[in-house]
Amino acid sequence: MKVLVVGGGGREHAIVWKLAKSPKIDELYAAPGNPGIGRLATCVNIAAEDIPGLAEFAKKNNIDLTVVGPEAPLVAGIVDEFKNRGLTVFGPDKAAAQIEGSKIFSKNLMKKYNIPTADYKVFEDPNDAISCIDTAPMPIVVKADGLAAGKGVIIAPDRSTAKEAVKTMMIDKAFGKSGSRIVLEEYLEGPEVTVLAFCDGKRAVPMVSSRDHKRVFDNNKGPNTGGMGAVSPAPAYTPEIAEIVERDIIQRTIDAMASEGAPFQGVLYTGLMITKNGPKVLEYNCRFGDPEAQVVIPRLKTDLVEVMQAVIDGDLTNAKIEWKSEVAVCVVIASGGYPGHYETGKVISGLDDAEKNGSIVFHAGTAEKDGKIITAGGRVLGVTALGKDVDEARKLAYESVSKIRFEGMHYRKDIGL
Repeated sequence: MKVLVVGGGGREHAIVWKLAKSPKIDELYAAPGNPGIGRLATCVNIAAEDIPGLAEFAKKNNIDLTVVGPEAPLVAGIVDEFKNRGLTVFGPDKAAAQIEGSKIFSKNLMKKYNIPTADYKVFEDPNDAISCIDTAPMPIVVKADGLAAGKGVIIAPDRSTAKEAVKTMMIDKAFGKSGSRIVLEEYLEGPEVTVLAFCDGKRAVPMVSSRDHKRVFDNNKGPNTGGMGAVSPAPAYTPEIAEIVERDIIQRTIDAMASEGAPFQGVLYTGLMITKNGPKVLEYNCRFGDPEAQVVIPRLKTDLVEVMQAVIDGDLTNAKIEWKSEVAVCVVIASGGYPGHYETGKVISGLDDAEKNGSIVFHAGTAEKDGKIITAGGRVLGVTALGKDVDEARKLAYESVSKIRFEGMHYRKDIGL
């Protein structure tokens, strides 16, 4: 079969890396892809948001399956467009993708169906939000309603930071229309866990757990990023907690979406906080997480194509999804200055040495120029290693990271701790 993967980041590289191992696939394409993906698939110069262009390519080239990596095309309705053209596609449709596309939609869904989450209030007027902050307990979480590339959530330790966040989102329009409505949310405490699940519209089959490290510096200091690394499984995710999450959160969410007339077929990402009052939902995403995919997918034993086909067919009942017992650790190497201003175009060396060391190097923000791999984004690479325990996986990942060089490169030294 012919398969097209939409996207060009670290998550998409992980998806392509796994799909390339499937005996079912004869030809593998990625749009737009990246130099790392280009070693496994044919890269096509079509942007992930160019839905008509992607659909035309899929139709013209008789693509049997399109896998959508990023959230923006899902929220924009790429699945609906492909289905309307008679094309097979993996991912939730526009109605179901609202679960990530609108924080307000997802919070109201949780409230209606009694899915545990933080208390919240919705605001359309910045003055009302600022008035609320004057009396609300601190810290408080300020969230833009729409998509903001992982940067639309600000954990404000005090009132002035919270008010500044409201101003940035609602008045300065830092995230465009995404910040025209905001959510002020109760601050939750506890270890964070991410659980991804394959969903067929009726049933959810959870994957192995993971934990993302969001802050840019060691010891969870500095601003939030798209993710500086991840570990799987998440240390705080016990079998007892998993049972509660699978029953009272993930399956209940799938049932709720079906009841709302928006059945969810694809990968549901549930970000959780394990509080003293039990697990609560921090956020939903409508696709594989990044960098969580880079630790979860390498642990998957089963052919990913088979699982995706069962999801598309709307029947995961007989799907046998197996996982490796090994621990996976991914260390993200970022450009200096990220998540603020950073320079690109820096030549990267040592990639082959890192892979020869026994790690998988996933490209996230890279490009090729004059035969050399250069930096082209904030998060540049994700170096993933597997081991019998977290110490072994960490040791291998960091040994491999030490072989990579580019000017200004930055990474956390405490991923997996």
